[in-house]
Parts: sequence; structure tokens; C-alpha cells
Amino acid sequence: MELRHLRYFVAVADAGNLTVAAQRILHTSQPSLSRQIRDLEDEVGTELLTRRARGIDLTPAGRAFLDHARSVLSQVEAAAEAARRAAHPAKPCFTMGFLTGHELTWMPEALRILHDELPNIDVMISSQNSPLLADGLLKGKIDAAFLRRERGVPELAYRVLVKEALMVVLPSNHRLAALKSIGPRDLVGEPFVTVSNTAPVLRAVIDNFLKRSGMKITPAHEADHLSMGMSLIASTGGVGLLPAYAQNFLPPSVTSRPLKGESPTVDLVLGYKRSNESPILKLLLSRLDELVERVSKKIR
Repeated sequence: MELRHLRYFVAVADAGNLTVAAQRILHTSQPSLSRQIRDLEDEVGTELLTRRARGIDLTPAGRAFLDHARSVLSQVEAAAEAARRAAHPAKPCFTMGFLTGHELTWMPEALRILHDELPNIDVMISSQNSPLLADGLLKGKIDAAFLRRERGVPELAYRVLVKEALMVVLPSNHRLAALKSIGPRDLVGEPFVTVSNTAPVLRAVIDNFLKRSGMKITPAHEADHLSMGMSLIASTGGVGLLPAYAQNFLPPSVTSRPLKGESPTVDLVLGYKRSNESPILKLLLSRLDELVERVSKKIR
């Protein structure tokens, strides 16, 4: 009895049909597969399958044999994987998360810093909205994330990277695009596109700014992500407030202008779980000032 006999038998049992198993799973001919099954039955000493016009049924002996066959194949695969791990030990893995859109600026420099000192690590990247990144940190799925300072998660620690000024984003052919800067009064009466609660920290900053402006500006639309915000602004002829990094992703139909006076800001932070003892995380934290300096030189 050979391992291929067991694999063939399990494939036939799963497919319920010799022809289907031969063509779609094993990529062999049906007559050849039938011979292999007969050889297995001869070796076992009893019929394992009952052939029918539209497929096969397992005999009582076949059902008993199937469980053991699966177990044997599983153990063989486990043995092979153990041998591979012994021959090629797994590299240390570190998962970094990025608030969608910030990979362009922060990821290249963060990877350079890590690989300068630890060239043999594997770095996984996750791009999501800020609340999901915080949840990933909390559950241990992400080691470090570039995100907003999410509230109500005392298990997480944050280090401020940069304060991002909010910009007015509007259609390129909008009448306000002729201005060098735009004030809250200019936004009154315009369809206003804001962010949804998928970005609660940014939403709070925008809402607070509108409230402090003393102008009656009521959001007409909510966007769940950056590209949706751009699309709504372009299609409705409306205006919105977004952090400065959004300028890297503006389509030709959309442009941006600074706010008049002191612009509100939203923090971009590096977040991590306080209990995370990863030496790779400790390295990244120790080089954080260098990371910020490298990125600031790129965006000047």
C-alpha cells in the first residue's frame, strides 16, 4: 500500500464520483484511477467502494477506512512540515498597520529602518481605517500601527508622529478654487461632505471646528473612506475638510486649499499594545525620532 493509494481513495470519497475525482482533482484518467482503487482494495482485502451509474458509495469497510486514511495523510503532511521548519527556521514576523493612504509616506522609511538592523525579518502590512487598526492591535494581530489616537482603549499606547492640518477639498472648477485660502464663512451654503464614524477621531475634529466657527454648516453627505469622499465632492459639487495627506490622492477633478487663520489639526500617531514585548517593536520605538525626521524631509 502506497500513499498515493490513500490520496486517490480520499479524493474519490470526497468527489463521490470516479470520473470527477480523476479529471478535476487528480488530473489523471478515469481508467487509471479505477485500477489504483482496485489495487488498494486488493491490498486491504475487501471492497471499499460500490460503483453505481451516477457515482460511488462507500461500503461500511470504506467508511471505516476513510477516517484512518485521512489521519495517515494528515500525519504525513505534519511530519513533512516539521522537517521543513527544522531545515528552514521561520523568520521573525512583524505586522505593521497603516491608516489607508499613509502607506505612501510612512511605509518605505519604516521598512528601511527595520531592515537596516534586522534584514532577516518578515514584515506584513495591513491597510485599514483607524478603529479597525486599533482593534487589530488590541487582539495582537498587528504589532504597530500608524493611526489616530482612538479613545476607550487603555491597553494601547500612542506616540505622536505628526499633527496634520485640515485642508478644504473641493472640485477643481468650483468658484472657491479661485481663492488662495478659504474660511468657514465661504463654506456656508455649500453642500458639505464630511467623514462618517468609520473615522471617529477625524469626525470629532471636523465637527468641533464647524461648531467653533459659529457658521451654520450642516453636512449633506458622509464618506466612509478617502476615495468615497473624493467621489462625493466631485459628483455633488460640494466641499469637505480632509487632512493634508489627502492631497497625495486628489484626482484632476478635485483640488485643495488651506483654511484661513489657524487650521485645526488631527494627530497621526504610532500605536501599539502596552503588553507587546516584541524586540522588533522596541527597535522601531527607539528609532521613532529618526523615522519622523526622514519622512519630514521627504514631504517638505
